[in-house]
Amino acid sequence: MRVGVLTGGGDCPGLNPAIRGVVMRGLQHGFEFVGLELGWKGLLEKRTVPLNLEVVEDIIRLGGTMLGSSRTNPFRKDRAEDAERCVQNFRELGLDALVALGGEDTLGVAHKMFRLGLPTVGVPKTMDNDLEGTDCTFGVDSAVSVAVDAADRLIDTGKSHRRIMVLEVMGRHAGWVALYTGLAAGADWILIPEVPVDLEEMCRALRAKWERGRHTALVVASEGIELPVLDTEDITVDAFGHVTLKQRRVAEFLAHEIEERVGIETRYAVLGHIQRGGAPTAFDRILGTRVGLRAADLVRDQQWGMMAALRGTEVIAVPLEHAVARLKTVPLELYEEAKSIFSQ
Repeated sequence: MRVGVLTGGGDCPGLNPAIRGVVMRGLQHGFEFVGLELGWKGLLEKRTVPLNLEVVEDIIRLGGTMLGSSRTNPFRKDRAEDAERCVQNFRELGLDALVALGGEDTLGVAHKMFRLGLPTVGVPKTMDNDLEGTDCTFGVDSAVSVAVDAADRLIDTGKSHRRIMVLEVMGRHAGWVALYTGLAAGADWILIPEVPVDLEEMCRALRAKWERGRHTALVVASEGIELPVLDTEDITVDAFGHVTLKQRRVAEFLAHEIEERVGIETRYAVLGHIQRGGAPTAFDRILGTRVGLRAADLVRDQQWGMMAALRGTEVIAVPLEHAVARLKTVPLELYEEAKSIFSQ
């Protein structure tokens, strides 16, 4: 069986271990692999690279993705011919199956390709942890570990200079990274997309902490929080219609508002793509490997239209349509539980 492998969307630590897991298990099943470069663009343009044991055996410790990635969307309304071209190229490359590693958008395309008749299997990947059907995705632990290290450093310098510090982390629709980072770093306030921002409540709490002698404070905010006063006229969108969040300058806005309302010097830091790079944590290496192994087994068993998902401690097969039906967001009860700690 000749199997194509691609990684789409934003990169994150754990992709290389997952690629390695797919290939090494697939070789045991007698598969031949073809790497497709730059996500769905690789299938659209027939951009291929070798994918064998020698290529993958030492990549478990590497960040990013050896296959490259992009946000190419073969189902864009203004490019109706692209999806059919992908199907044609699949046949011309002599592929028998396709393994797509990615998040909501990449797996959404994989599901549509499956419905067009391509034998497709998915591997869930997102550092936002917002994919339904799986308890956790690789990339989350690495991203949070990087963010917690940054938060600890901000608290140290904040104490030295008696400042309030704002840390902006990734999280478009779901606030898992901000929530986990804030809890682990002992943040004084956490802002996530699922909960409306109340600047007055936050600033009252920060002022109260200062008055009782706490001479620094940390606010952790997801990049996707709703701040309607921000100017959005010049904001662009990607191929999947998502707003380019870096243009919103959330941390800068929050720091200005806090300094104006609380009267304390406030600085901010935006982690951005720093969270995406670097070596994966042990947890992400193991999880990436396990879902990769399971994906190869799904191909062997011809369980098309399925993805390898973590449920509890087991990696099981879940329909791709479940993963893309809706986003997995932070439950309000969990946020309220965390708030009982950070709002003290």
